[in-house]
Amino acid sequence: MPLPRALIASVGVITMVSAVLADLVVPDLAAQHAFNAGWPPHAKFHDAQYMVMTVLLGLIGLMLAVRQGRNMRARLLCAAAILATPWLGMFGALLFPGTATYDPEFADRTVFVLGLHGQVFMALVLIVALLGAAAAAWRMPDGSAAQL
Repeated sequence: MPLPRALIASVGVITMVSAVLADLVVPDLAAQHAFNAGWPPHAKFHDAQYMVMTVLLGLIGLMLAVRQGRNMRARLLCAAAILATPWLGMFGALLFPGTATYDPEFADRTVFVLGLHGQVFMALVLIVALLGAAAAAWRMPDGSAAQL
């Protein structure tokens, strides 16, 4: 599988599983999300909504990337845009008043990478990967995109 397609498919899998793992499965992280006793039911509803949404977006992007057929370039570009949505949403969420990447009571358990919250760092890496894959797919001649 050529690199652009493999990158987009990989981001699709990561998008499908990451929110569910971080917010529901991994105990230390789930305690900050789905099992956070300090969160009201409405906040937990939106966390669950986000988990379901990322699974669906990841699945759609993955299917667009791995499916054989015509218009591969267009499908890869569409998949990249779909998969970028939840990751870009993290940056957009930071623009709203009163938001933060972590709750204060979990400050000592929060992971930072190069000065960025771990989730924000991961979002940045995945967005860069998607941009690179999309640029590579975009630059391919129409005929060779079918071979992706």
